[in-house]
Amino acid sequence: MTRIHIPRRGVLFGGLVAFLSGCASKFRTYSGPEVTRLRLYKAQRLLVLDGADRVLRTYPIGLGFAPVGHKQFEGDGRTPEGSYVIDRRNPDSLFHLSVGISYPNEADIAFAESQGRSPGKDIFIHGGPRRGIDPTNVRDWTAGCISVSDPEIEEIYAMVRDGTPIDIYA
Repeated sequence: MTRIHIPRRGVLFGGLVAFLSGCASKFRTYSGPEVTRLRLYKAQRLLVLDGADRVLRTYPIGLGFAPVGHKQFEGDGRTPEGSYVIDRRNPDSLFHLSVGISYPNEADIAFAESQGRSPGKDIFIHGGPRRGIDPTNVRDWTAGCISVSDPEIEEIYAMVRDGTPIDIYA
């Protein structure tokens, strides 16, 4: 029987790599001040996370592929405008992680139905784009969602709780 000699450094290095890869999780913890409101400025491509007495974080964002105007119908590529709440989270998002926005509200539904159309649904703040699947050189590429980088959605996902209000401005 032939013995294979593995240097001690190789074993230690391999163990360290295995340990650190286990620590690389998309789920972060946050123990800072509570996020009391989100403000999203479409024209400035800016998301602001407010605390009780100060701005906690700001993030550059991407929008839907037709970013001007309020979302009215499914497939229009617009990002909603108005007052909503963060109402759900998706740890298995196709775009790393995502937090849901309560679009459509009653007024959105009523308007779309008056036009014989669907208002659409499933508006999220999410990571991405995923290389090779979505455009990586276009800022406004979503179907109406708000995109941030993967590290940024990890922070947002940890900081923002369901029920937090979000105001989306033109």
